[in-house]
Amino acid sequence: MKGFQFARRNELVEHGPRDAQILSSFRNREALLVDHSTFSKNRHGRFRESDLFRRVFETVLRRCIRERLVGGEGFAVDASLIKADANRQKGFEGEKGLPPEATSRAIDEYLAVLDDAAFGAATEVTPKFVSPADPAARWTGAHGGQAFFAYSTNYLIDVEHAVIVDVEATTAIRQAEVLAARRMIERSMDRFGLYPARLMGDSAYDSAEMLGWLVHEHGIEPHVTVFDKSARKDGTFSRDDFTYDHQHDVYRCPGGTALRTTGTLVDDGTTMLYRALQHECAGCALKPRCCPNTPTRKVPRSIHEGARDMARQIARSWEGATSRWLRKKVEMLFAHLKRILKLDRLRLRGPTGAHHEFLLAATAQNLGKLAKLVPLPSLKPAWHQAERLR
Repeated sequence: MKGFQFARRNELVEHGPRDAQILSSFRNREALLVDHSTFSKNRHGRFRESDLFRRVFETVLRRCIRERLVGGEGFAVDASLIKADANRQKGFEGEKGLPPEATSRAIDEYLAVLDDAAFGAATEVTPKFVSPADPAARWTGAHGGQAFFAYSTNYLIDVEHAVIVDVEATTAIRQAEVLAARRMIERSMDRFGLYPARLMGDSAYDSAEMLGWLVHEHGIEPHVTVFDKSARKDGTFSRDDFTYDHQHDVYRCPGGTALRTTGTLVDDGTTMLYRALQHECAGCALKPRCCPNTPTRKVPRSIHEGARDMARQIARSWEGATSRWLRKKVEMLFAHLKRILKLDRLRLRGPTGAHHEFLLAATAQNLGKLAKLVPLPSLKPAWHQAERLR
């Protein structure tokens, strides 16, 4: 923990000056580095079994809650890519997979999380390259430059004082980040009784399933930017030109015609189709601008569209503008994580190593927040104590 606070994350350095003296007394320093330190052995053994780093993080968070640094009203969620300890030039093609003779602790962890929705089961798309040193790290070019192997660190923060409420390590893909947001929200509810009134996030969390989960299952206002792809470029009416009537469960076209649904679900049970009658569309003067190439017009509607409409309405209000400003506090924490704590590249390999480093870094950030916002107790002068002893 001390190493993270001072941006020195070498396990040998964290032990103190005695280890540095022992290290400098050997001529062949590389031979000594092969042997793991006592901390490393415990990290792979007792610490992993007991989930010690998670317990330390939650202990610091409980102190923040006790000092009233966590309001519990508004949470913000976001994810950031952290480079894995894997050489981008030594990857195997994803379709070929790892060589059968390859063995390591990171490979064992990779095989163990193949069915985890936050890692191997997050997507069916085969990565372009797989690292033999850390196969669970995802090959990504999301930053626009050279692609690299990376993990995602996911933060859930309370926006009142930017205290990190939870942290989760996932593979570097959007579906896993959305799952991590759900897990962190549920864990904060179960372990700390924190039920936020609103959640702030960018368009990565705008899926209908995610918004429906927030609104319908937990009653959380979705202060999330909704990325709408329904706009058409051919000059015909878009879905936004159709008005939905909640009372009668119908859509009204610009010409006033009602589009109804039979209630049949399509797209794996997530969407209903609203159609107009063919004879009504045939005699409509707006047909060339509505459905020039089809007999009737149909409008798809997600079963969670009510939650998406709620998110759109919030985004147009002044509360939505305020939430977009408050959401930047997560990005500031990521900037502090990479530039001050120097966690722009992992030192440990495997999902467990990434999880440990992200937890330690988040704990160090919360400790810094405590030291900054909680005043030290005032010390009474010595003569005051002497008078009490008399």
